[in-house]
Amino acid sequence: MPFIRITLGKAVRPSQQQSLARRATDLIAAILHKRAEVTAVQVVMAGADAWCIAGDVVPAVQTPSHVQLFITEGTNTPAEKAEMIVALHRVLEETCGPLPEASYIVIHEVPAGNWGYGGLTQAARQQVRQGL
Repeated sequence: MPFIRITLGKAVRPSQQQSLARRATDLIAAILHKRAEVTAVQVVMAGADAWCIAGDVVPAVQTPSHVQLFITEGTNTPAEKAEMIVALHRVLEETCGPLPEASYIVIHEVPAGNWGYGGLTQAARQQVRQGL
């Protein structure tokens, strides 16, 4: 339960991919209070020539990025989500180098009945925890 997809506009070394995955998982656990053992991270690398900002190819010295984080609706405060965005941006810069300003982090809040893991929705898991 959460899922995070990190898309980068240039190739990075496997060690950088692993570092991004580990550090993102650690942040999700620490800031959003999610269980690390059910946090999935996908690092995807798109070709630099396929990534444009303002209609132009991004300079080679920058690593464009787009992060999508999926969590259950209503489980985090606005302050926690804002802190997560700041922390993820910092991790991306520390791991991949300079980012263009138009590097986005989007937190999607999904209703508990619309997603889950291990064959159960989040809503079903909540009912089990409440003894219903």
